[in-house]
Amino acid sequence: MPVYEFDPLTDPRWTELVDHHPTASVFHTTGWLQALQRTYGYRPVGYTTSPAGTALRTAVVFCEIRSWLTGARLVSLPFSDHCDHFGEDGQQLATICGEIKAERRTHHWRYVEMRPLVPWLDTCAFTPAEHFWVHSLDLRPASDVLFRSFHHDSVQRKIRRAEREGLVCAEGRSEEFLRAFYELFWVTRRRHRLPPQPFEWFRNLALCLGPAMTIRIAKHRDRPIAAIMTLRHGETMVYKYGASEASFHRLGGVHLLFWRAIQDARAQGCVTLDMGRSDLRNTGLLTFKDRWGAARSSVTYWRFPPEGRVQRYVACRAKQAVAHVPNGIRAAAGRLLYKHIG
Repeated sequence: MPVYEFDPLTDPRWTELVDHHPTASVFHTTGWLQALQRTYGYRPVGYTTSPAGTALRTAVVFCEIRSWLTGARLVSLPFSDHCDHFGEDGQQLATICGEIKAERRTHHWRYVEMRPLVPWLDTCAFTPAEHFWVHSLDLRPASDVLFRSFHHDSVQRKIRRAEREGLVCAEGRSEEFLRAFYELFWVTRRRHRLPPQPFEWFRNLALCLGPAMTIRIAKHRDRPIAAIMTLRHGETMVYKYGASEASFHRLGGVHLLFWRAIQDARAQGCVTLDMGRSDLRNTGLLTFKDRWGAARSSVTYWRFPPEGRVQRYVACRAKQAVAHVPNGIRAAAGRLLYKHIG
């Protein structure tokens, strides 16, 4: 069975598939792929068993990363929380995986990585590489039922406190909103001892995703104190990035923004809020998401071949370098390093 390569940015069959497939997410869209290409120079590429001139049925999309620091690799997809394949035919999926593994040496890819929500790659000689939790909130219950399902002290009271304090919420994706978001994002990353992603990444998300990307900002006396960025595709809204000033946490700005995002998602016909992935050891973030009543499920990132000891060491040192960059050069470090760690 032949395998065909296609360009998901220019092949209209990919857009048609993403628009109608029930498991498609915002991470599959051409907007997300375009933002990755514009910001980091990654090359999007798709593989399918459907010949040219026929509709795509079984297909997988990747980005090729070329890095002098972390090596060349094929990832589905960089900076995405998860990215499922399309197609139910296990034999065709196995054929695609076989072709990709055969091409690995030709392209000098250190490894091929896939991030499916539904595990199946153990049958294709891929091995588990990383494990995360993902949270999903069902938006179908009535608004008052949803609100009562939130943790009484940690969520409900925070939202009511924010409303009593008169916090004002605004949303948009203009340059003004991007700058306000990024200022808070920079402060938050500094608090976590991490460099921020480059501003161009967020600007390109706004340009490439258009109305599917929204920034929500909470203000206290006209001062931005919290912000979140959400992405939307089909019936799912995705929480992707958050930022806040720690000195104003007591006012509940982040909680109010989440509640407004939930209400907006329901008004737009969404049935799920994807609250994104969390590191297994990040107990604070896990608890925060749990208290919204979101369901936890595990997601595994799979690689072929498994990384050796030297490769794991290099990857670990690269991540440590990102985490311990001095404050004065964090922004510059983000611009330099993030394209190497997708």
